[in-house]
Amino acid sequence: MVAAALTIGGRAVGGAARTPVEDPAVAQVFAYAPACSAGQLDEAVDAAAGAAAAWAALPLPRRRELLRQCGKALAVRAEEVAELVTREQGKPLRAALAEVRLSADWFTRTADLVIAPEEPVADRAARVTVERVPHGVVAAIAPSNFPIILAVCKVAPALLAGNTVVLTPSPATPLSTLLMGEILRDGLPPGVLNVISGGTAISRALTEHPAVRLISFTGSVETGRAIARQAAPRFVRTVLELGGNDPAIVLPDVDLDRVASELFDRSMRNSGQFCAAVKRVYVPERLRADLVERLRALAGAARVGDGLDPATDLGPLVSRRQLERVAGLVADAVAAGGRAVAGGAPLDRPGHFFPPTVVTDLPAGTALELEEQFGPVIPVIGYSTINEAVARANATRFGLGGSVWGPQEPAREVAARLDCGTTWINTHGELRHDVPFGGTRDSGLGVEYGYWGLLEYTRIRVRHTATAG
Repeated sequence: MVAAALTIGGRAVGGAARTPVEDPAVAQVFAYAPACSAGQLDEAVDAAAGAAAAWAALPLPRRRELLRQCGKALAVRAEEVAELVTREQGKPLRAALAEVRLSADWFTRTADLVIAPEEPVADRAARVTVERVPHGVVAAIAPSNFPIILAVCKVAPALLAGNTVVLTPSPATPLSTLLMGEILRDGLPPGVLNVISGGTAISRALTEHPAVRLISFTGSVETGRAIARQAAPRFVRTVLELGGNDPAIVLPDVDLDRVASELFDRSMRNSGQFCAAVKRVYVPERLRADLVERLRALAGAARVGDGLDPATDLGPLVSRRQLERVAGLVADAVAAGGRAVAGGAPLDRPGHFFPPTVVTDLPAGTALELEEQFGPVIPVIGYSTINEAVARANATRFGLGGSVWGPQEPAREVAARLDCGTTWINTHGELRHDVPFGGTRDSGLGVEYGYWGLLEYTRIRVRHTATAG
């Protein structure tokens, strides 16, 4: 049985209760995670608040050094953390290991970021300096699909900027994050990074805590809305990376063999449980049947299984609830007239397995086109004109990302018309440590990653010095 503890004030702390953690590949409980009590939550936030002034006052080179040490410590135990990610989340072990190694590297790359004071005014009357200073205590709430990297993408810039952090993972995937807290615990001053786990009530209590000054959340639109409402009475800043329903528009002059393979890979990453995965494909009507056939063949060749099996290409969905959601969206699409040419229903085996699924002949307005399914499903939709494709691509409540596939010049022209935070040309879902990422409309507020993401964890402070008189 896996042993796990909360990290509060630099100490390992047992939970007030235990919550079961399921292995989605077998749909059975394999471990228990400590559940934080309301009192322990207060202790964690108090520890972060108590450490905030000293951490912010620490010279920036020292904070950079400590972040690099965090990265090294995580890298040393990457395989141990990765196995827990696979056990509780389901992804293939090689993908989990890549995630943890990327997370370790993210600490190092974040440590290299620079924010310098600006001096917009320096004349005979005044000298004005614009500084970036920390908010204070940051509540960081990470999702289940990439539990380690999406936690580190919050923790690393928050700490570099001089904030202290209380981190809580998804209740579905707490163990790997708690282990990361254990790994980092001794390398940071007590209270600088606190890691707790629990259910919805604990997350809400964290976001409503009066000492929290910024909330960084990645997850569902509905939860993001709730957090925004909770933050509003105290005017607490929020960074919300929410859902995505990314379209991919295929132009007429393309190499279908190459594009089909790319689209399949970029829709199936993490079994489709990726905010920036391709969620729907628009293709010229005359090419639709050919593209569907190529995607059908790729779906049939993919191996679905336990992430601990080296032969597995696609693991299970993270929970029974998510499996039922994906199955329901596909079933509704088929009932409305759509056609599933590959997959289409949960696999008849233990675990939360849904096969790679290709759906076409969708009537306009189907939920599978308009909503984020967050599963291994590719709706393929034919179009007659580029104007039609762009209109349908933009006609959802989401605005995270989108891509265009074809010759670069016309592709750039079409990409400029997509209403989303990131547009890719002849690729999709490529996220970088040095490029901002965020969305519009229901896809969230603010950005993460790189210099621009670091700015979110700071506020402006102006120092105005009179020089005349």
